[in-house]
Amino acid sequence: MARLLVFLSFFLLAVGACHAALPADLYWNVVFPSTPMPSAIRDVLRPDVIANEKNAAAEPQVQDDPAAALFFIEKDLRPGARMTLHFTRTTSAANFLPRKAADSIPFSSAKLPAVLARLSIDPNSEKAQAMKKTLQECEEQAIDGETKRCATSLESMVEFSTSSLGTQDVRALSTTVEKKSTPKQQYTIASVQKVAGPTLVACHAESYAYAVFLCHTTDARAYTVSMVGKDGTKVEAVAACHADAAALSPKAFEVLKVKPGTVPVCHFLPQNDLVWGPNK
Repeated sequence: MARLLVFLSFFLLAVGACHAALPADLYWNVVFPSTPMPSAIRDVLRPDVIANEKNAAAEPQVQDDPAAALFFIEKDLRPGARMTLHFTRTTSAANFLPRKAADSIPFSSAKLPAVLARLSIDPNSEKAQAMKKTLQECEEQAIDGETKRCATSLESMVEFSTSSLGTQDVRALSTTVEKKSTPKQQYTIASVQKVAGPTLVACHAESYAYAVFLCHTTDARAYTVSMVGKDGTKVEAVAACHADAAALSPKAFEVLKVKPGTVPVCHFLPQNDLVWGPNK
């Protein structure tokens, strides 16, 4: 028995020391053994060949039109409420790289020409321009009171989120739609549950040759919202509600016809984005 305990102790120490070397799905199960992997992460863990030109950079799911970003007032987030929504999804083949591979590729605007050459990407292509824009966004200074990081691997995202929230006991959530393609239609809210807040980490999918998420801290309340579409499509959506007007696009207030800072404004997360919060 004593020998078994010694072996188990060394085994656990070894696992703890090499999390970063584990395959991503196994890494998740070791770090979060009782937490389901959200679909937004699961979808970017497929095998990837980064030199393949067919692996296009992800297109942003939320466009400049605030209506496409699904904004609404927090008081409207209640069972029985009806909203006309259009849940869209990117079809990008961009996937998370293993951490060792991601860390071996420079991630900076200054090194972009070398990166494009290394990945066999035409510098004049739309993909190259999308990568350039993503690097610029990642290199912008965080706003006051916010911390940010562009995560190029699952491990990097987990480490930023747990350190920002000050706990390893966290949960990650993303919006899940039952069907791959759904029309713009009326949805009826079946249930609403507050899951985290007031400090969260939001991670937004960015356009790049492989999966990159821009993660940042934010003051908000997060809810899981079960709803059913007119055609019967079931959606488990994640909503984030902000009291701070600076966290939202000014166009949102124009569409909702409210003044910034007067009421909490919410939005549903696109299927490619995530929100992290303490696992309460």
